[in-house]
Amino acid sequence: MQSLFSNIQFVNPEFLWLLILIPAIGLWYYFKHKDRYATLRIPGLQNTWQFSSIRGQLRGLLPLLRALCIGALIIALARPQQVLKEEEIKAEGIDIAMVMDLSSSMLAQDFKPDRLEVSKRVAAEFVDKRKFDRVGLAVFAGEAFTQCPLTTDHGVVKDFLENLKCGILEDGTAIGMGLATGVNRLKDSEAKSKVIILLTDGVNNAGYIKPLTSAEIAQEFNIKVYTIGVGSTGEALTPVSRRSDGRYIFGLARVEIDEALLQQIAEMTGGKYFRATSAEGLKKIYAEIDLLERTEMDITSIKRYSEEFHRFAFWGMMFLILELVLRYTFLRAIP
Repeated sequence: MQSLFSNIQFVNPEFLWLLILIPAIGLWYYFKHKDRYATLRIPGLQNTWQFSSIRGQLRGLLPLLRALCIGALIIALARPQQVLKEEEIKAEGIDIAMVMDLSSSMLAQDFKPDRLEVSKRVAAEFVDKRKFDRVGLAVFAGEAFTQCPLTTDHGVVKDFLENLKCGILEDGTAIGMGLATGVNRLKDSEAKSKVIILLTDGVNNAGYIKPLTSAEIAQEFNIKVYTIGVGSTGEALTPVSRRSDGRYIFGLARVEIDEALLQQIAEMTGGKYFRATSAEGLKKIYAEIDLLERTEMDITSIKRYSEEFHRFAFWGMMFLILELVLRYTFLRAIP
């Protein structure tokens, strides 16, 4: 029933005004019914109404069946159609590789509940806005790997984002390795525009590929890199060590982000560097990237229609036949 009434439009909607006739006929029937009885009343069996037969009670359904018949036939006259819409995308979108830091410092609590959870949530909201783009996900700490290849199935990307957590990689901050992994995902792409969004909260201190070397490779493949430094200024409550059971011990530590490096990577590749010191600031950064990376989409819309009036005509006739059969057989009134 829900699928029947979804995406419904009417070819002749003016006929729907005839639905006003149903309550009008109901009022007319009500007053006519009263006029059938004389003003002068004589003793009768009115007080025995509770002993009336089922047959007598069912006669009250006859006007309802007639109203349903009229309503269904009026809707059929309005010619309802179900719209089946298809979209054919002619132009190519943008291929975006999101590269996210998973070092233990991403658990710092200067963002609530921590930097990682805020980054995951804001990244997922960004993915929702990129309807026609392929999006992939790479992560890094002391090493790097591809979490999700480029795909238009954004639900899969968001599932991977949701399940990200610190501790699955050797600790450290291998920015060069993370960027190289993102470049590797995009280098063979035939998209008109290729973008990496690299998010980190630290200083490169691990990995065997230098960040600027990865930036040069990105430049060779015409990949634009937007870099984001996430973290407040001053000190933040950050993991400083780890217990034998795997739980982190937190303490105040100075926030250190190699902004000069991130700025240089962005400039080399034609991107832009951003600094996020709050969750709201991070949202604004992703919103700005969303505006910067827009491409005109040549979309051809094809609409197909499924005629639905026959359903209402069928039920209108069924209600009419049922009413006539009951009126002149089982519920027939004696003159």
